[in-house]
Amino acid sequence: MPRALRASAALTAVLASTLVAGNAGSANAAIVAPPDKIVIEIATVNGSGCKPGTAAVAVSPDNTAFTVTYSEYLARVGGGASPIDFRKNCQLNLIVHVPQGFTYAVASADYRGYASLQRGATAMQKASYYFQGSPDTAAREHPYNGPYDDNWQATDTTEWGQLVWAPCGVKRNFNINTELRVSAGTSDPSKTSFMTMDSTDGEINTIYRLAWKECPA
Repeated sequence: MPRALRASAALTAVLASTLVAGNAGSANAAIVAPPDKIVIEIATVNGSGCKPGTAAVAVSPDNTAFTVTYSEYLARVGGGASPIDFRKNCQLNLIVHVPQGFTYAVASADYRGYASLQRGATAMQKASYYFQGSPDTAAREHPYNGPYDDNWQATDTTEWGQLVWAPCGVKRNFNINTELRVSAGTSDPSKTSFMTMDSTDGEINTIYRLAWKECPA
């Protein structure tokens, strides 16, 4: 059964102060808060990086974002790693119930985790976002090079004019695809290099923030 998540319209006020300030010259940058609460249903969570029972979704305490945590999202190479362990992925399929007359877009996303890369090894965190049936896909990549042994954090931020908005008047599921990829490169193949989408301190690692605007009359 889908899990209903409620995101308060207050999140729009928070985003408005940031997005409008950075796009004061844009005639279309008129953000208004939906009069009702928004309901986000998690339709499916699939992928080698988020097997059943290893991913959890929750709303932040102030209802300004939704978060995803993982317990087994790990890509690795070298040592005793399986040949297919070099790449892990996860797809979130979301149903967003929007008040009539409004549309939304993902304005930013924060990812974090831990990586241990041998000298000569490389890693990449990638995310893409698209609406069901739409050819428009926004993708971001963040590379890391060994030697590296620390927490990592990556932020995807989209300018107002480049946001991919949900079609007005049409219900389309929203998909978020994430991926971790590790390459041994010139590193010692007997030593393991890995990257995880979690954190050693146990804090929430992925946060998605939404932007809103009115549909044309």
